[in-house]
Amino acid sequence: MVFSWNPFKLFQRILPGLARKKRLEAMLAHVATDLAADHVSLWIALVNAVRPSRAHRVEEAVADLSELARMLSNVPDSRHVLRAALLKLFIDHKQTSLYVTSGLLPSTGFFSETARRISHRLLPDVVSPAYLKDLLTVIFYRKDDEIWVEAVPDEVWAGFFHALLDDGEAVPYGGESLPIALSEMLEALRILSYHVSAIGLNPELVRVDPQLEELESPFLAQNTEVVAYLEAYRVWWNDPDATLGDESHLGVMLDQCQEVLQRLHRRASRRGTSLTLTFTLERLRQHLDRIHELLGLLHELHRTRAVVSLLPRAVVLFKQAVRAECRKNRLSDYWSTNVGLLSLRMTESASKRGEKFITTNRREYFGMLGSAALGGFIIAFMAAFKIALGTLHLAPLTEALCFCLNYGIGFAFIHFLGGTVATKQPAMTANAIAASIGEIRGKTRDLEDLATVVVRALRSQFAAIVGNLGLAVPMAILFSFVFQHLTGHYFVDTAKADHLFADVHPLSGAPFFAAIAGVCLFLAGLIAAYYDNLTAYNRIPERLLQLRWPRRLFGEARSQRFTAYVENNLGALAGNFFFGFLLGGATALGVLFGLPLDIRHIAFSAAYIGYAAAAYDFAVPIAVLGVTIMGVLLIGLINLLVSFTLALYVAMRSRGITFAQGRILTTLVLRRFFGHPLDFFFPPRSTEISVPPQGNGATHTSGGGNGHSS
Repeated sequence: MVFSWNPFKLFQRILPGLARKKRLEAMLAHVATDLAADHVSLWIALVNAVRPSRAHRVEEAVADLSELARMLSNVPDSRHVLRAALLKLFIDHKQTSLYVTSGLLPSTGFFSETARRISHRLLPDVVSPAYLKDLLTVIFYRKDDEIWVEAVPDEVWAGFFHALLDDGEAVPYGGESLPIALSEMLEALRILSYHVSAIGLNPELVRVDPQLEELESPFLAQNTEVVAYLEAYRVWWNDPDATLGDESHLGVMLDQCQEVLQRLHRRASRRGTSLTLTFTLERLRQHLDRIHELLGLLHELHRTRAVVSLLPRAVVLFKQAVRAECRKNRLSDYWSTNVGLLSLRMTESASKRGEKFITTNRREYFGMLGSAALGGFIIAFMAAFKIALGTLHLAPLTEALCFCLNYGIGFAFIHFLGGTVATKQPAMTANAIAASIGEIRGKTRDLEDLATVVVRALRSQFAAIVGNLGLAVPMAILFSFVFQHLTGHYFVDTAKADHLFADVHPLSGAPFFAAIAGVCLFLAGLIAAYYDNLTAYNRIPERLLQLRWPRRLFGEARSQRFTAYVENNLGALAGNFFFGFLLGGATALGVLFGLPLDIRHIAFSAAYIGYAAAAYDFAVPIAVLGVTIMGVLLIGLINLLVSFTLALYVAMRSRGITFAQGRILTTLVLRRFFGHPLDFFFPPRSTEISVPPQGNGATHTSGGGNGHSS
């Protein structure tokens, strides 16, 4: 091996270190000599000295903080000044609001907080120097400061503060009265405990879990324990020989609060949720986490009676405070947190419906094929109505409304009869796959189960497409022949047929319009999930049973069946109906604003080609027919890919999960394809894929193979 020595590279490494040292030495010398500077100005100068040139250049901040920590031990005058400035921050400024409000959702509600953030983005807050919380925004005044503050490792921050505080001199923390910083921390804990009690009595939580009203609520019991603990802590500070009593009981009460919070989340996923409920649960979680962090600081101080022992925990709290103050008016963070939790509740219900679209055996497979054939049968007539409506040349708004009603009523009718629309599957199966990814939690050994789910989903999707197209095209041709026999001419003329052929040409706007239809499919899935959630949250089935006139008119048994149908199908019916309006509305928006907006749907495009081919007595050139088939398949691929990708992204984002094993999963699926390609199109004799899955619980089964579209 040959070693080369490059003096230029050596200088490149040495010169930045020398420049950093000179800059920090100048800053410390200024701190030691400028006695007139106030403590806030000193900390602004220090943060300016260690702030990297770009927020993402974390290595610069790490090097500056490490060098500064080393230099503080050699410059006692500067260390004393900076330490005194740090202590004055906690002595002269109120800290309670920093612990009680920074990074925590307020009590004003979701929309009030949204309005506040918008207004404060336009007109900044008034900074009050009396509060330490506001001084953080003065010291870390750049909006991207939280990036490098969070990225710097905790041990680097702890090392800097340790060098600043621990110089052999006692830092005052005891005496006859509590230090101001400790007193305000105890007061913050008391306020947070009262907040938790108030949130625990919120009617929204009681509605979800009536036991909170019937039994002693842990949210109330924890307040009694926290108040007793704080009083004992004050006594202990003045008398170190005193005991704090049984601290474990307080921990048990807080653990019970966390368990009830988890129970509330589970019940909300079953009984439905709302923005208000989601906001309240998230606020409760944040308050419990903050109480746990502050109690950890107090417990560590009780154990060692040394401030420097608090640094590992204090650094975590410091980072949270800086991040909260830098992002306190960011609407995107606020919405992503709350709407993400709401979408999680809705996608969980969508994942349960998605399992019904993943067949596991031949009985379910043929059930899916039959329900898809029924969907294709109805789509052929929906396509005919669409063509007929176009020949009436109605007013634009009337025509758009007729198109929307044709799509919406048709899709809802397909679901009512038990049919399936193939393109509605991906948005549902994506949620089921995301739920499986969330279950395996990155465990590679369970990827075989997930690969099984993917193969089953692909096979079920193939069956749905074959069923839709297998009957939509023949029915379109049959309808044309019957129409020609009754009227003497085909349903569409050759000019219209040429237009229909051109609409699906791969080099036309068909791929883009197919992507628009894919977005509509994705949105329809969200709408269905929203109405499922709304049905559960508003307890619509129970309220329907309270009506007397349906029971008198139709009888008790029919009313019960109708209520059960509404409970299980209202979301699907709404999703299908609004899907029709999305498809018809996209074209209407294009006409209204003069934009190139339209939709292409694989089943409708195939039916249109059936009508067009019949107009030419099937004397269509082979080249035209081949390009047309390629166009229809491309439309279908884009329909499925766009809707599946968007649904999978939202489902995974709402669950807060990432999937780093995508390449491994793809390899497993391809290995199965090359080993057993028939399994992707037709189920094997057994109910499992030929390669037996391993692991536990990631495999989803069909809900009976009824094939209802959502």
